[in-house]
Amino acid sequence: MFTARFARIALPAALLLSLAGCEDPTKDKPKATISTAAPAQTQAAAAPAGPAEALPLDAAASTIGFVGSKVTGKHEGKFEKISGSITLAGGKAAGGKLTVEADASSVKTDAEKLDGHLKSPDFFDVEKYPKATFTSTEIKAGGEKGATHTITGELDLHGVKKTITFPATITEGADAVSGSAEFVINRKDFGIVYPGKQDDLIRDDVLLKLSLKAPRKQG
Repeated sequence: MFTARFARIALPAALLLSLAGCEDPTKDKPKATISTAAPAQTQAAAAPAGPAEALPLDAAASTIGFVGSKVTGKHEGKFEKISGSITLAGGKAAGGKLTVEADASSVKTDAEKLDGHLKSPDFFDVEKYPKATFTSTEIKAGGEKGATHTITGELDLHGVKKTITFPATITEGADAVSGSAEFVINRKDFGIVYPGKQDDLIRDDVLLKLSLKAPRKQG
């Protein structure tokens, strides 16, 4: 009788603890708008007057990261080899351009065993798709959830090209231009469909975390 009573108490408690430990990291984060249509080239009309200023990203001071989760927990990762540039129009990000490239084989997470699995055909399939790239087609002022800008462009990931739109916060400083963004994409939209174990399924939504910095030339 004691055993049965203990089971009635302990099992629900264990379930609650399990659920508490696997809260979805994408909760309350903005979801990128994703479409298969080719991105519209609207920059020319929107660009303010003034010369273009192309600034290479400082790879050491920039990060392209992500958070994936499953039933039992989450993993954080990033790409250690990245490059790209931010182009200002008249000294402003609005009307400018952002390009970013990540070496898929440079993926690094908080679990060494996972790194190898992510490089396999189950996920990024780095031998077949060595690069992931993003090229903006529009950067406009204003954005949701307090963001300063909204960025639209083409994301090429896992051999799939889609147009995405997401909010970002961009600062045009005297010494550097910096930008940050956190938004959610569905990995299955890009052909990454590995489900995980039956008792530990991987969530479809992945949180992308961008922190980019491009120094400005002085003098």
